[in-house]
Amino acid sequence: MSERFIELKSQQLVYYVSGFLRGRLAHQELHLFIWDTLEEWSQFQLLAGAPDSLRERVFWHLMHQLEYWPADSLQHNRQLRRSIQDCLSFLRGKGHCPLNCIGVRP
Repeated sequence: MSERFIELKSQQLVYYVSGFLRGRLAHQELHLFIWDTLEEWSQFQLLAGAPDSLRERVFWHLMHQLEYWPADSLQHNRQLRRSIQDCLSFLRGKGHCPLNCIGVRP
């Protein structure tokens, strides 16, 4: 069940983050998507902690990064953007699992 959720939400996350990075989506909309996703996740009776897969680990890592950093940093910090792009590529199935990617379930 959690695998299907992560698969679906990963696709949506890629869409939202890509739109935000291209300037086509307001940061507030990205923020609302993240909190809606967390609310949906809370409906599952799963333990917090280690994810079941690399995909899930990257998903939670990216979610945390997007909430941790302010919009200006997400838009203009080159190193952070590169890290985000690496996560997006992996979630699309087109890249390797990014190094130093520490994602845990909320």
